This record gives sequence, structure tokens and C-alpha cells, in this order.
Amino acid sequence: MKYLDGFRNPEAAAAITADIKEFAEKLPKDRIFRLMEVCGSHTMAIARYGIRDLLPENVSLLSGPGCPVCVTAAGYIDAALELARQGKIIASFGDLLNVPGSDGNLAAARSEGISIEVCYSPLAALDIARKNPGREVVFLAIGFETTIPTGTSLVLRAQQENLNNISILTAFKTVPPALEALVSDPELRIDGFLLPPHVSAIIGSDAYRPFTDKHHLPCIIAGFEPLDMLYGLEGLLKQLLENRGELENQYSRVVKPRGNLKAIDLINTYLEPCGPIWRGIGKIPGSGLELREKFAEYDAAKKFGIEISAGNPDSRCRCGEVLKGKILPEGCPLFGKACTPGSPVGPCMVSSEGSCAAYYKYSRSK
Repeated sequence: MKYLDGFRNPEAAAAITADIKEFAEKLPKDRIFRLMEVCGSHTMAIARYGIRDLLPENVSLLSGPGCPVCVTAAGYIDAALELARQGKIIASFGDLLNVPGSDGNLAAARSEGISIEVCYSPLAALDIARKNPGREVVFLAIGFETTIPTGTSLVLRAQQENLNNISILTAFKTVPPALEALVSDPELRIDGFLLPPHVSAIIGSDAYRPFTDKHHLPCIIAGFEPLDMLYGLEGLLKQLLENRGELENQYSRVVKPRGNLKAIDLINTYLEPCGPIWRGIGKIPGSGLELREKFAEYDAAKKFGIEISAGNPDSRCRCGEVLKGKILPEGCPLFGKACTPGSPVGPCMVSSEGSCAAYYKYSRSK
């Protein structure tokens, strides 16, 4: 804990909060300045530490689509269920089991006796494949750049071991194209981004420069501790006050300009860009990664002729608007009533990084 105490110092937090309020008071009074944290882990940490409650009234902090479980389309769950009902063994992280598809989820299918195994690592799926040589095993490979290398390493290991009964169903997504989609939406009008630290550790801070050079929006990479986030928000407001729109890396203790070169090389070797469907947002060109054609034998969609569609999510759920920052979780009529962590209607209430789950746990009205 001694290494964290410096990032949780109350006196330092009070000083930065005072600076935030001072900067906010000097901004134009005729509108609300809308800042967005993109990372789902930021969302949970901001709620946990009450960061929103420290902000002035003219600063609104919105949650973005940085939760990989939340942006996974209902049609992806439908495809996984179809494969499971065909007799394939589905291997998945546990937080995906309760994500609703068009009609049901993986947890319900598992309770019916269908072969769905929970993994704590993608490589655990290899153990399942080794123990079941007569069965096809499909790993549900979702995530942003943070977890894409580990999901891809499963294919590398399967090649090395000549395991031919394992494949991955990909729903890999990348952050920079999502930023482009968000600023292109005229209804959002985002004034600055708090960028995701874990993703940035993989892709590097330089990966955002084409975006910031084009749009001249304040963008700051910040860590997860209270002072990290407050310092990041202070930096965004200072840039707005000075009429600047630049990229700042305040998490340089972890994030380097070029990122993790070994992870990037693995990604580039096995994967190529695609245009996946984001729940609530739709298809974003170039925002995903899928296996290259020469690795098609490990691509479950191609191997078994499965098509991933948008699916038919519950029309009552407003998770898509939450993911885009158009409404807060409490703006959904289902929030805390029909939709709770114990009985989620939408994925934003399922994931430990989901906006609705964060608000339910820490911020909902008592």
C-alpha cells in the first residue's frame, strides 16, 4: 500500500480539486463542459471515489463505451449460444455469461447442461481442448487492446502444439476509431477525453496523435488512482481554458510513446482490421480486429460458418445511450427497478466495468 498512498493523499486531492473549481469558474458561463472517461475501469474508480461529486456544476463527466462486455453485440452472444447448442464446448470469461443475447444468455444455457466453461485466462481454454480431443472448443475472445494480445496468444500456442480442435470467436475492438465515432456524433459535443491507461500501455500514447492532430481536442492519459484522475481532469480544464487541444500522457510511469512492441507485433502478425458491431453504437469501420485469412482454421466464425449480427437486444434497455454518454444510467427507466445486478436487462449492469453497475453500487439515489 505504501506505493499507492501517494496517489490517495487527501491534502493533495483537495488542492487539485480547488484548481479544478478555479479553472471551471474562468470558463464561459453559458454552457456545460462535457468530458468523457472512455475506460470502464475509470468509470468504476470514478464512482468508487466519488470524483463526480467533486466537480463544479458546469463540468459534466460522462462514461464512454470503454467496457468490452458492454459493447459486445447481442448477436455475438447469439452466435456463441448457437455454437454451444451444436455441441461445441464454449470457454469464456465469467463476466460474459450473464450478458443478454436476443433470447437468453450463456449462464442460462449452462444451467441446462450445455457445455460452457469459465476460464480465468485464454490459455485455460487450451487445457480444455487437450482434455477433450474429440470435441471442438471455442474461446469467446472479446476485449480491447489490453486483452487482445492474450487472446491472440491462444492461437500462437495452439499452432505450436498442433491443437486443431480449438478456435476463437472474436469480438476484438480498438479505442482510437471509437473516439472518432464519438466526436462525429453531433448530439454528443464532447469537450475532452480522459483516455484509458491499460489500452494505452499496449498501443502507446503516439497512437492517439492522428486523432488529436485532426480534432484538436484535449486528451489526457491518466491512471486509476484518485489523484491520477483528478489531475487528468484538471489538465483537461486547463487546456480548455487556454484554448488548447493536445495529447498529454500523465501516466508515463506505465504508458510509453510506442507502447508494448512485443504485444503490437503479436497483434499485427495474427490480426487485421475489420468493422465490428458495437452494441448501442452500430458498426464502426476499422474499429475491430479479426484473424487473418491464413489463420482461418482458428477462426470459429469461418470454421463453423457462423455469422455475427447485431441481434435483437431488449428494446426497453437504453444501454446504448449510456455507452455513448447521451444519458446517465439513472436516465434509463429500468435502472434499479427491472434492471439490477441480480437481474440485469442490459450488459451495462452486468460487467464490473459497466456504467450502470458502477452507478448502482456507488452513486444511485438513496
